[in-house]
Amino acid sequence: MTPISVVIITLNEEKNIERCIRSVNRIADEIIVVDSLSKDKTVSIAESLGAKVISQSFLGYVAQKNFAAQQASHDWVLSLDADEALSPELEQNIIQIKQQSKHNGYRLCRRTNYCGHWIKHCGWYPDKKLRLYNRNKATWLGEKIHERLEMNDTNDSVGELSGDLLHYSYYTISDHIKQIENFTELTSREAVERGNDVNVLMIMIAPKWKFFSDYIIRLGFLDGLAGYQVCRLSAMATFIKYSKIKQYAKSKREGKPY
Repeated sequence: MTPISVVIITLNEEKNIERCIRSVNRIADEIIVVDSLSKDKTVSIAESLGAKVISQSFLGYVAQKNFAAQQASHDWVLSLDADEALSPELEQNIIQIKQQSKHNGYRLCRRTNYCGHWIKHCGWYPDKKLRLYNRNKATWLGEKIHERLEMNDTNDSVGELSGDLLHYSYYTISDHIKQIENFTELTSREAVERGNDVNVLMIMIAPKWKFFSDYIIRLGFLDGLAGYQVCRLSAMATFIKYSKIKQYAKSKREGKPY
């Protein structure tokens, strides 16, 4: 049977970490938590549940996840965020993979819980993520917040597992708004550093198209009020991101700090 190391990166995740660890108890041969110097009870909770905790100041999502994978004792790694957990169906399918694996990596369908509602549309589901993999065959790549796991050889086979990776992303609307501020700040600055800029037309049109695409084309209206909230705030995030890019690009051209 193939042993699996579950690796989790954390920062102040006392609200989520117990659920995450308990969901992998039946499939994990070890649980590694790489903690970015949390100031809450994350570490003590993880250790009380049998996880090995390694303290590492945050290196960025890509570097942190690659670092975490290298701390594992086994080559097969299941990479999770602390606000994620396995559904019973996904757990059972991973147990089967441990008995016989046909691929070097597996994608999981992530379903997001938004303020108590499971989102099934809005472009949020199925949010397929490569998360179970042979660490010798794949590497985390990407930018500051858009990390992605990719196979080193494009010819390596990747399978898909049924069952959902449950994502408890936002407990309140305020959580979503705070993340929008954080993510738009990172992505807009990164875009300007690459030399990007936007025009006024994009600032006006892109948010409207984002809402129409998510709410109508991607059937967000079927998710009721929660779907409307998700689509409206996603459109707002688009507006904020492009507005910041416009502002920061102007500051950069004028030699001003941004």
